[in-house]
Amino acid sequence: MATSYEKLLALKVPEKTVHYTAKDCQLYALSLGLGSDPMNLAELDFVYEKNLKVLPSLSMTLAHPGFWARDLDSGLDWVKILHAGQSMTMHQALPSEANIVARSRIVDVIDKGEGKGALVYFERQLLDQDNDTLYCTMVQTVFCRGDGGMGGNQELKPVTHQIPERPADAALVQQTSAQMALLYRLNGDMNPLHADPEIAEKAGFERPILQGLASFGVACASLITLCCDNEPSRMLSMDCRFSAPVYPGETLRTEVWREAEGIYFRVSVAGREVRAIDNGFMEVRAAS
Repeated sequence: MATSYEKLLALKVPEKTVHYTAKDCQLYALSLGLGSDPMNLAELDFVYEKNLKVLPSLSMTLAHPGFWARDLDSGLDWVKILHAGQSMTMHQALPSEANIVARSRIVDVIDKGEGKGALVYFERQLLDQDNDTLYCTMVQTVFCRGDGGMGGNQELKPVTHQIPERPADAALVQQTSAQMALLYRLNGDMNPLHADPEIAEKAGFERPILQGLASFGVACASLITLCCDNEPSRMLSMDCRFSAPVYPGETLRTEVWREAEGIYFRVSVAGREVRAIDNGFMEVRAAS
């Protein structure tokens, strides 16, 4: 066993800083397909500086620590790692330009046992470097298939948001572009799995796949349209599980269920009848 529960909790993740501008906000939205219809005024607000709005999921790309499981002394079998889930809590809406510092740490581990893997929870907070405003807290759930038996928090259980067993209240369909993975890479995710056909084939895919966080971004934009009247500042949190890969060019269908406690959602791939994102839950601020 190359790692342990104690070693992971003590892992030191260097702070990262970045200065981003309105251009980065626009590029991010464009990479998710917003603005494909130049007459869609709601989408135009995310890609044109006149009335620029910022997608909350831009947080995923800012001051990213990179492939920490491989690059730091984690001891994890990084080759067998999967991005299993993602949560995002917005404390303040992102401005269109800021100096950001990201502080990251491993907050907990659920050990499923020898031969069964472990779930590692990696937290990243985004703060304004100039005034310490906390914008966002993100938690990445990493399924470490080769690291079961390391020890972990015996009291912690995975949180699963069960989708209501009734037809969705609303849905939005988006056709992704064939080059979406290549465009999304320009936000900083340079993993060749999303660009190089040879590497994708070695990983068991017929061609390069879409980044999971690109699907997350598409879902975020769709949820803001369906549930927030196109006002990104109304999104308080978003949590989901990644359940199947998506190929660039496929059509994604985001469905929502409105309940008293919040909004449940999932994202399906049209034509293949698989769920790319499942067990989704979002909290929304009431309209003013």
